[in-house]
Amino acid sequence: MTQVEPRFRDLPAVHHLRSGHAIYWWAEALFVGIFYSIYSTIRNSNTASPGTAFAHAKQLMSLQRFLHINVEESIQNVALHLRPLIIGSNYFYGSMHFIVTIGVAIFLFRKFPDDYPRYRNMLAVATALALIGFSTFALMPPRLLDCYVSELATAECFVDGSEPRVQRYGFVDTLARDPAIWSFNSGAMSKLSNPYAAMPSVHCAWALWCAVALRKRVRNTWAKVLAVSYPMVTVAVIVVTANHYLLDAVAGFAVLGIGFLLAQRFTRAGRTVAALSSL
Repeated sequence: MTQVEPRFRDLPAVHHLRSGHAIYWWAEALFVGIFYSIYSTIRNSNTASPGTAFAHAKQLMSLQRFLHINVEESIQNVALHLRPLIIGSNYFYGSMHFIVTIGVAIFLFRKFPDDYPRYRNMLAVATALALIGFSTFALMPPRLLDCYVSELATAECFVDGSEPRVQRYGFVDTLARDPAIWSFNSGAMSKLSNPYAAMPSVHCAWALWCAVALRKRVRNTWAKVLAVSYPMVTVAVIVVTANHYLLDAVAGFAVLGIGFLLAQRFTRAGRTVAALSSL
């Protein structure tokens, strides 16, 4: 936000910051709405061919094998024996991503307004950077792999009448098996969601943002534990539900790190001259 001008002083501002700037709840809500609409439009318009997304998935899994972290299928196979865990993970993946992030943003705005602009910018930069990954590295998530190879096998069978050999990856689309109140295959979601926007994981980026924002700002020990645990639980959920690979989470944390550095360097609102001179 810019420094308060005389003609804006009478507008309903929630907080005047120590830097001389002001933040308005309605302006922040408008910014978030516009930003997320633009983000969603770009994210969902950059659709690649399934073949390209599948090729990138094989490349990523090959890299993970080299790094000895290609463990998603083994983890999901264990979790599939615990149906309540799968159902809980489905709901967690589809809801907490928004609920917790919005809650933390409101908490910062109300209780730590001088810190809010820096954290808002951090999250905005990280989310915008994720679009680069979606645009340049379309990635088929684990839950779609077997469906895709089955379609290829069916097509090959029709061409020459033979029964092609199919490599099965063993992942289960948990939301298809145990539907929640929302579904990737519903009419609205199938049109609005880009299934190949998986690298980096925005779920993980936002979860780490929540943990960083809360860790030093909540006093209760259990609240601190929950804050620190939240990104770890999110990583487990994206693997259990077969929506992401582990390297998607690493990339999500990386873009948040870049967002942190840029917001720390360029955000002026809420920060004193002494704080800025120490950068």
